[in-house]
Amino acid sequence: MTTLRLWSDEIEAMRPEARAAVDSNNGPFAASRREQDLTVMSRAQRVTQSRAEMQASTFPIDGTEEREIAGVRCRIFRPDAPARAVYLHFHGGGMVTGSPEMMDILNQMLAKQHGVAVVSADYRKAPEHPFPAGPDDGVAVAGWLLENGEAEFGSPRLLIGGESAGGYMTASVGLRVRDELGAIDRVLGLNLIFGVFDWGGAPSQHGLRPHEGFDVLTPEGIEFFTECYLPGRTPDARRAPDISPAFADLRGLPPCLVSVGSCDHLLDDSLLLAARAAAAGVDVDLFVAPDMPHAFFAFDCGITRRWFEHQASWIEARLTTVW
Repeated sequence: MTTLRLWSDEIEAMRPEARAAVDSNNGPFAASRREQDLTVMSRAQRVTQSRAEMQASTFPIDGTEEREIAGVRCRIFRPDAPARAVYLHFHGGGMVTGSPEMMDILNQMLAKQHGVAVVSADYRKAPEHPFPAGPDDGVAVAGWLLENGEAEFGSPRLLIGGESAGGYMTASVGLRVRDELGAIDRVLGLNLIFGVFDWGGAPSQHGLRPHEGFDVLTPEGIEFFTECYLPGRTPDARRAPDISPAFADLRGLPPCLVSVGSCDHLLDDSLLLAARAAAAGVDVDLFVAPDMPHAFFAFDCGITRRWFEHQASWIEARLTTVW
């Protein structure tokens, strides 16, 4: 009999430190939620406030290269030598807010650490541009990179990755690269970081989590983003395979790194996607960070440092794959 374990003894020993790190550093996130105010706001007011709060916590790197790729504004970080691959990045923000700039620091680190060119796409957002506008933009950029990546950056190979809504974008775009562009063999891996993969509302999205600790997300906030992105659709309709990647045919996808915290209201999304992908024969590496919330890598502790190391090892393994 095999016991299913989601983290190692080493990670288990780090849980008290992780809880302390979250408890002592969640002030800015907790302040931004202000659920008591959101209940009396119109949707337009909530969108405006959410975008303002995200902008206030974004720290762009001056002088970063920008260009339009396939009609989409992108921020680009180049390595010092020809790129070993192009890392197509999608930022988070619930498909409503956020921008490539919010991940400038980590994207610059990726480019330098791994010798990849990072292209971060500023895809269209809801409610002005609901589904499928964002994924359409992502596929357009991916198609351009597949055609021009070698001439522009030095490599024809792609890695795709993103956080939160960017994790969703990564899975959605990866599936469409497979099905529409017929080029999934050119994608070395999908880095799926605490993404939303079930837009119909998995149990954890409704608050049924294994741990009641602090989270950046709330059920009310998730429902707000969902209504902006998928207006007028029932939960079952939101689970259409072209909308919710966890319900798609996952066969033939490249290796996936799936990462999530056990306090995250999107925990079940990652567990479902990882299990279904593994059952479909996909090489899946699942990293569950116990007691950690959504956006867990913002809280410095032993667990997050192990995750950064794990992600780096996974990316290096993809880059050294014979292709």
